[in-house]
Amino acid sequence: MAQITDELKAKAEVYYGDDICREKSRFLLQEVGLPRGLLPLKDIIEVGYVEETGFVWLKQKKKIEHTFKKIGRAVAYGTEITAYVEKCKIRKLTGVKTKELMIWISLVELSVDDPPTGKLIGKIASGLYRTFPTSAFELEEEEEEEDHLAKKVEEESKVEEESKKMESKVEEESKKVGAA
Repeated sequence: MAQITDELKAKAEVYYGDDICREKSRFLLQEVGLPRGLLPLKDIIEVGYVEETGFVWLKQKKKIEHTFKKIGRAVAYGTEITAYVEKCKIRKLTGVKTKELMIWISLVELSVDDPPTGKLIGKIASGLYRTFPTSAFELEEEEEEEDHLAKKVEEESKVEEESKKMESKVEEESKKVGAA
């Protein structure tokens, strides 16, 4: 696993907080031509990207396991994921494992063909690889809907809070007027 030093952070675009980190990680995947749902992380603490080298890191609160339903494949994402990204490829990947015959195996590279053929290739350190349809790694509709609903609930709670503050001020003012 690559060491994320202060020197490295100084050269990087660094983002903090789950919402912006999810947005930036999905945007980066899209920019390099990979499926946006490839890293379905939750509670992301930090995302960093060094444009000149392509080095990227993602930190999340806890390790998660995700099953890509369309291919029935379980993938484990550690608390820290590092990699180098380039057009249509993630290489020197750390922190991501896939389950093969009841054994967790570290993935070291993910790529798609250019021009696109609709296939994603996942490689392990020994050089063995598997291909999967890229459609299996697109953002799942329910995940997009979940994000949308979470933002909507947050907005509604802010509106409700503001409404309560206004009611409180109106009550105070009416008491002052009534007392005068």
